Formats: sequence, C-alpha cells, structure tokens
Amino acid sequence: MSGIVLLILRILMAASLYAFLGLALYLLWRDLQQQSRQFTSTQPPVLTLIRNIDEEPVPYRFTVPEFIIGRDPSCDFVLEDSTVSAEHSRLSFRQGHWWVEDLRSTNGTYLNDEPISASLVITSGDEIRFGQVLLTVIIGENL
Repeated sequence: MSGIVLLILRILMAASLYAFLGLALYLLWRDLQQQSRQFTSTQPPVLTLIRNIDEEPVPYRFTVPEFIIGRDPSCDFVLEDSTVSAEHSRLSFRQGHWWVEDLRSTNGTYLNDEPISASLVITSGDEIRFGQVLLTVIIGENL
C-alpha cells in the first residue's frame, strides 16, 4: 500500500512542479507584453508645425522624439530666415509631453508671445516664434 501512496505523491509533486513552471512562464510572457505596450505608448505623438507663407498654411510633420530648428542646413528643420539663428531651438518629447527650449539664439524663441528662458511644455494650438518666423503647434493626428 505504501508503494501506491508513494507513486501518487510523486505524480502530484511532478504535476505541481509543471504547474509552477507553467505559471512562471505565463507571468513572464504577460509582463513582457505589458512592457511592450508601455514602450509603444511612449512613442511621441505626431507634432505638426504650421507656417503661414503668403496666407497659405504649410504643415511640417515630425514623428521623431527630438529635433533642432535653425537656419543651418545640418538642423532637422531648416528655416530660411535671417532672424533665425544657426541652431535656434530644440523641440523634444519627454515625460509624456512636447517641450521647447531656446538654444541661446540671437533673436530669442517666444511661446505665445512670451520669451522662453527655460524648457517649457507646449500644447496643441500654441504659437512659437523663432526670430520673426511664427509657427502654430498641432499635437496628434487632428489637423
């Protein structure tokens, strides 16, 4: 009789070990899926800068998390205007928001007609002025 009890205990132990391994693998898979969703949600929303040239709106769309605006051809967004510095401003996506900062430009960067002295959060509908160039900010897909 003790041989049968011992066999049943071994089977139960093996089953519980397999159940534990299965649960551990399931929890690892679920955590990996959750981290994957979090990573994709930290991708920046589309940032569109609209410039009115001769009363015609011209949109510029950005999907990268950071870009430099300036007159220099090496900048990510080149503004051909004599009032714009070579490297004028940086727009970056961090902490779930788009930020604008002035890069010690000669004529300054203005957010809604207020001069920027530190990094500031921008929202959809804001107006940013780089020298004499005025751009309207749209965040997300809604144009």
